[in-house]
Amino acid sequence: MRCKSALKAASLGIIGTVAALALAHAQVGGQNGAPWRGAGVQPCFGIDGAANKCADAARTVAVRAGRLFDSKAGRMLTNQIVLMQGERITEVGPAAQVRIPAGAEVIDLSNATVMPGMVDLHTHMFNPPKPGMSREMSTLIAIQNTQADLRAGFTAIRDMSSHGNGYADVDVKKAIDSGLIEGPRAQVSTRGIVWSKAANAHPEDPLASAVVNTPEEARAAVRDQIGKGADWIKLFPTGAYSFAPNGEARYVLTYPMPVLQALIDETHRLGKKTACHVFGGEGQKNAIIAGCDSIEHAYGLDQEQANMMVAKGLSYDPTLQRYTEPYMDDNDKKNTGGKYRMIPIFEKAVTMAGKTRGMKITVGSGVDGSTFPHGTQGLEIVSLVKQAQFPAARALQSATIVGAEVMGWDKDIGSVEKGKYADLVAVSGDPLADITEVTKVKFVMKGGRIVRDDMTMRTASK
Repeated sequence: MRCKSALKAASLGIIGTVAALALAHAQVGGQNGAPWRGAGVQPCFGIDGAANKCADAARTVAVRAGRLFDSKAGRMLTNQIVLMQGERITEVGPAAQVRIPAGAEVIDLSNATVMPGMVDLHTHMFNPPKPGMSREMSTLIAIQNTQADLRAGFTAIRDMSSHGNGYADVDVKKAIDSGLIEGPRAQVSTRGIVWSKAANAHPEDPLASAVVNTPEEARAAVRDQIGKGADWIKLFPTGAYSFAPNGEARYVLTYPMPVLQALIDETHRLGKKTACHVFGGEGQKNAIIAGCDSIEHAYGLDQEQANMMVAKGLSYDPTLQRYTEPYMDDNDKKNTGGKYRMIPIFEKAVTMAGKTRGMKITVGSGVDGSTFPHGTQGLEIVSLVKQAQFPAARALQSATIVGAEVMGWDKDIGSVEKGKYADLVAVSGDPLADITEVTKVKFVMKGGRIVRDDMTMRTASK
């Protein structure tokens, strides 16, 4: 991740200063209210005073849904109509009860399944840094990545650290929010905070992470990151895992408990949430005891810890697909001669969590362009069903309404309901019968605007 000053100077040369180009609050009329004397029709103006094409007027749109997934109830409805005006849904119901207004644009998805836009709770819009790559190129790739995520049906993401790109994720988020570039709704975590045994330690790359040693340094780092625009604080209570000679999994402990508690408490004091990268052991247990809002990965999660998470209202983001890919076995074979493997331990933990009553489990891919390509995150939903024995409806809820709740956005996204954003995804088949349909998205709408359409015919209502 990059600090904002460095980002403005270098990282975002490709798009200029995002905030200065924001189209939000665009105003009609020339600068200082003077009549427009330039090219074409009267434009709108951004906050930097530059002329921009005005947004199209809000229109009435009706979607005919042959099947509609009700994410709150976890069931499939049939023959439904979704009406929207501009970016919001105005009515949803059976075709026999909902009248399509005259002149409305009609999108025919009567042979498809319509779902709420999906939510990926663990992305990295910036790929791991490559030596010699410019900040401008890294940002271009990040924009391409977010657009691939959107076209795959993920209309909202939580970005879990910007991989040595400072606060660049904040500016990409601003660019999306302002309409400057296309992408999912996003919450970001900027640089993340790591532990050092040495007092007054400094990171080798200040754009990669903040380094803390004491509770006071921890609180200051949290304030700094939230002040720079972080929505979440990314923490790392455990490091790498290994196997003891008897096959017992061991996990490296990082933060002392007082430092971890200070990080979480300061984040909560400022009205934000924490996400903890843990694999197992004491650091994982500490993260749960300290109240880390979102537990990430947790290979060694046990029933006692799962029960504690439920009691505290914490959510679990397994990233199951990412950490059961073949490279995991490659690493274990190299380190143990193939004698011990992490994959079955992890699969058992996620399966147990899925059977734990009240556990909030989200869909997070860990996508970063290395072992998991952007735009393929539907594979995580498939893995929850096929590897962790989730019912298909439960996995779809994890990918929609549960993710929205964890982000605090469930009043606006996560289900197809009146008043919410018109974020819709469609697939040809029925994902409750074949969960792999979520990897074959054919139609994507975000805020009433069609992003992808590989399947529909559009007409006007008479």
